Amino acid sequence: MKLSQIPRLPLIEQPTPLEELKRLEIYLSRPNIYAKRDDCMPLGLGGNKIRSLEFWLGAALEKKANVLVVAGAPVSNQCRLAAAAAAKTGMKLLILHSSERPAKYEGNLLLNQLFGAEIHFIGPVDEEERGRIARESCAELERQGLHPYLIGDPTVGALGYFTGALELHDQVKARALPIRHVFLPGSMGTTEAGFLMGNAVLGNPFTVHLPSVEYNRHELEAKISAICEKSIAWSGLDCTVAQCMNSAVIYDNYLGDGYNVPTHASLEALRLAASLEGMVLENIYTSKTFACLIDLARRNSLPSNDGLCFIHTGGVPALFAQQGFIEEVF
Repeated sequence: MKLSQIPRLPLIEQPTPLEELKRLEIYLSRPNIYAKRDDCMPLGLGGNKIRSLEFWLGAALEKKANVLVVAGAPVSNQCRLAAAAAAKTGMKLLILHSSERPAKYEGNLLLNQLFGAEIHFIGPVDEEERGRIARESCAELERQGLHPYLIGDPTVGALGYFTGALELHDQVKARALPIRHVFLPGSMGTTEAGFLMGNAVLGNPFTVHLPSVEYNRHELEAKISAICEKSIAWSGLDCTVAQCMNSAVIYDNYLGDGYNVPTHASLEALRLAASLEGMVLENIYTSKTFACLIDLARRNSLPSNDGLCFIHTGGVPALFAQQGFIEEVF
């Protein structure tokens, strides 16, 4: 199978900006630091999941689905961007949030409502139970005569950042930039696996740094490897799992006390991005990733002539439900 043969619904009209962070370069006394601004997409305030949604919605349309289903926590960027994509394409969307109904809607949850999604709260269940409920909800919709598509298959979604890696490489090549190191959040693995597959097909021009924001290093490595294996087998991409993982450097020392718990370094990174570059990060994913870049740059852990690129995967709306954390920055 060729990439052009895989169903895809275009949601991104042009490459996202590749921006030099000049004031951060001065602050860190290091040249050639860039940000790939995937937070700067017109749809739904942007973010990495839009790239995956191009392929998830392509699959949904191929299967003639007439209702989309997505599950996640109220802070989920995937749910928010699925709601935006559903609004843009005129499709119905059911969101299953793994929490009790909150007293007020804010951040991503507020946007889900504005985008017109149907929202159900299924209680504070774990990831496995949430998946079971989502599958049962799809079965119930089928019994009603509808044709649901469950968003989130990482095998399909990984192709979003396969194309993202190709896009970044084209930008670097066109501008003859010395970028050798790329920084991505280490989370559920879909984005990471996709980028590593694209990097492998290109011959691994980038070392890909993946600071975990959720799992320990070995768990994250296993998740990413499994997604690469399934996605390569399904799509027929010309690379191996070993080639993908050879370019990855996985960290868990930036995780702190766990998912959605800030560290001193991540709060400092959030403040520096805003005060030096006018770039807004959030607490869960991007600030810990940016903290990793800052730390390695400060310690001169990477060759001084190598350019660094932080991929801003979005999630900015979540910041507006994180006031308690932000107060600690000042």
